[in-house]
Amino acid sequence: MLQSMTGFGSARLDADQYSISVEIRSLNSKGMDLSVRLPRFLTDREYEIRNLVTKALVRGKVSVCIDYTKNRTQKAKNTINRELLQAYYQELNEAADAVGATKNELFRLALHMPEVLQQDQPEEEATGAEWENVLPLFDQALHNIQTFRADEGKALTAEIMSYIDKIRILLAEVDKHDPVRTDLIRKRIKSHMLELSGSDQFDKNRFEQEMVYYIEKLDIAEEKVRLVNHLHYFTETVYLPEPTGKKLGFIAQEIGREINTIGSKANDATIQHHVVEMKEELEKIKEQINNIL
Repeated sequence: MLQSMTGFGSARLDADQYSISVEIRSLNSKGMDLSVRLPRFLTDREYEIRNLVTKALVRGKVSVCIDYTKNRTQKAKNTINRELLQAYYQELNEAADAVGATKNELFRLALHMPEVLQQDQPEEEATGAEWENVLPLFDQALHNIQTFRADEGKALTAEIMSYIDKIRILLAEVDKHDPVRTDLIRKRIKSHMLELSGSDQFDKNRFEQEMVYYIEKLDIAEEKVRLVNHLHYFTETVYLPEPTGKKLGFIAQEIGREINTIGSKANDATIQHHVVEMKEELEKIKEQINNIL
């Protein structure tokens, strides 16, 4: 079954001391184009994360974002250096006595003297042990984006197969009209033959050789058979379990060649009309294949 290269997956953990969120997004790309944004404590895990993403998603323009934030309870707290506060207070008290100043604000002044209030800085980042909490979230986000891709793939499968069925219907119309086209060609050849046979320079053997060559060039039987086979092969490939986007692109090219050849050899307005419609359906298929894994 087809998978889309477009997808989104996320997971989040809100603990008492911190919150962790993982988001993975992907768009279509010819290969794996991966960008990773990590908190500092996961820098040494980047290679492992890249390998996990590449193995799971195979192709696409993929972005991975892991955010780590501490909760408010983990913010910096102030502590008082009591010995230093007492020393400042005593010194200010003595200075006030010396100049006869009031002592109402001495405590506040001493409290705001340098290094009396000391800030306990929390750890800037989590410890390496937190990877044990991140990994399940990362796996969940990967699973979610794979589910998203699979669901999109089901819709793409139905859409693409509707275009393939339309080409089959149009090819059946070509096959249905082909005997009419052949009969018209035969009548034109007979008419020209009657006109030429009355000429003194008419060479019957040469004329027959040229007619054989002409008829072979107009014959589209082989192209119709090859086109049927390509459509069948395309359908089989769509339902293979492994990623088949590139293979389907190659098969679509072969389908296009046969359609073009039928159009160039048919020399018939009705068939040309069907060929144009088949090309239109094929372009829709190619457009969707660009987003298939």
